[in-house]
Amino acid sequence: MAELEIHHHEGGHSKDPAGKRVGIQAAILAVLLAIVTIASHRTHTAAIIHKSSSNDQWAYYQATRIKLHNTELAQNLISLMGMKNEAAAKVLGDYEKQQKKYEDQSKENQEKARSADEAAEADEHRALRFDIGEGLLEIGLVLSSLYFIARKPLFPVAGLAAAIGGVVVAIMGFAL
Repeated sequence: MAELEIHHHEGGHSKDPAGKRVGIQAAILAVLLAIVTIASHRTHTAAIIHKSSSNDQWAYYQATRIKLHNTELAQNLISLMGMKNEAAAKVLGDYEKQQKKYEDQSKENQEKARSADEAAEADEHRALRFDIGEGLLEIGLVLSSLYFIARKPLFPVAGLAAAIGGVVVAIMGFAL
């Protein structure tokens, strides 16, 4: 049986210890990039949900205001027609109750809509910070990776600087 001899050749790994550090740096930046990217996507989704809720509440507000206007119109028509009997008084009393109900509902819907608008705006501000952090982390990852092509130590240093900026901006998104 023939013996198989395995020769271990010293590859570029042991000759370039900086390459190992840069590789680890790139891997860490990739993980941070993934975290910030997910946070960005989730925050954009939350903003869309809040905006949708706001749109629904504004539609409810408008519908309630239309109902309120219709009761006011009906009251005006009864008054203009000069109806002064018991049935007209009962209908006017019902309209007054409806008017009060619609005024209360419209105020409530307006408050809900404004609250949802504010939540959507806050989400968009957070998402912007995540997007900027994501971009800086991507730049940091690319610059760090350029070390393997050019073998210039300036690239991982610049990459680390961009990545630190990206992490700081992303943390500001988490802090909001």
